[in-house]
Amino acid sequence: MPWIDAEAHVTAYRWDAAEYSRSSSQQKKWGRELIAKLDLSGGERVLDIGCGDGLLSVDIASMVPGGSVVGLDSSLEMIRHAVESFPPGEYPNVYWRCLDARELDYESEFDVAFSNAALHWIKDHGPVLAGVARSLVPGGRVLFQMGGSGNFAGIVSALGCVLSRQEWAGYFTGFSAPYGFYGPEEYTTWLEEAGLEPRRVDLVRKDMAQEGREGLAGWIRTTWLPFTERIPEHRREEFVYAFADAFLEAHPPDGLGLVHAESVRLEVEASKPVEAGRGRPSVEVGG
Repeated sequence: MPWIDAEAHVTAYRWDAAEYSRSSSQQKKWGRELIAKLDLSGGERVLDIGCGDGLLSVDIASMVPGGSVVGLDSSLEMIRHAVESFPPGEYPNVYWRCLDARELDYESEFDVAFSNAALHWIKDHGPVLAGVARSLVPGGRVLFQMGGSGNFAGIVSALGCVLSRQEWAGYFTGFSAPYGFYGPEEYTTWLEEAGLEPRRVDLVRKDMAQEGREGLAGWIRTTWLPFTERIPEHRREEFVYAFADAFLEAHPPDGLGLVHAESVRLEVEASKPVEAGRGRPSVEVGG
C-alpha cells in the first residue's frame, strides 16, 4: 500500500509542508550528511522516522534499488505532500505512512531505522526505541540525529526575551514546550533498556545558516509551531518577526547576509543484537 492514511495519528500541529520544503535547506543538508554514514549496500529495507516532506526518504530509496523505504511521519500534511511530490508510480520502492513514532507496529521488518531532525519533537523516547527494536531484524542498525542538549541556545535566549514581553506573555500561560533535547549518557541508557546495543552516541555542533531576516523568519514560521500557534492568526507574523529581530540584535548577519545559529545535534548509532544474551559491546559516548 503506497500510503496509509491514519487520521487518528495526526500531529497536534498543522505543518505547512510546502513552506517547510522551501525553508529546510539546512535540515536537508545535515540529513544528506547523515545518510552518507549509512553505507548502504543496495538491498536494505529502511524505516525513515519523521520523514517530513519525503525528500530524504526518496534520496535513500535511490540508494537501495533492491530494497525499499517506508517514510513515516505524524503529520498528515507532510505525508500528503510526500505522496503528491513523489507519486508511487514514479517511486515504486517508497511507501508513506502517517503514524506517531511512539506507536510503531512493525515486527522484524527493517534492516535500518533512520531519523533526521525529528525525534526531538518527542519527550519520552522509551516507546520509540522499544518500537524500533521490534521493527528491526536481528543485526539491524539505527542511525538517528536530532536536537541535543544545549540545542539552539542563542535562539532559545531570544525567544525567552520575546516571551517575557507583556504583549506576548499572556499567550503562554501554562505552556510547556514539547521538545526533548538530551545528552549521550541518558540516551545510551535508554538504548540499552530497549534492548539495543549502543555503538556511538555523540553531541555534534552544527551551524544553521539562513538567508537574512526573511530566511530566519521563514524557518521560525515553519518549525517553531508550538510557539507560533499559540498566537492568534492575525498577530502571528508580528510575533515571528519579533522573534527573528530579537535574535538578530545579538547575532547580526555576516558579510554575506547570512544569519548563523549554533545547533547541537545528538547523533546516535546502535544495533539490534544478532543473538539474545550476548554481551554488551564497547560504546563511544561523546561530549
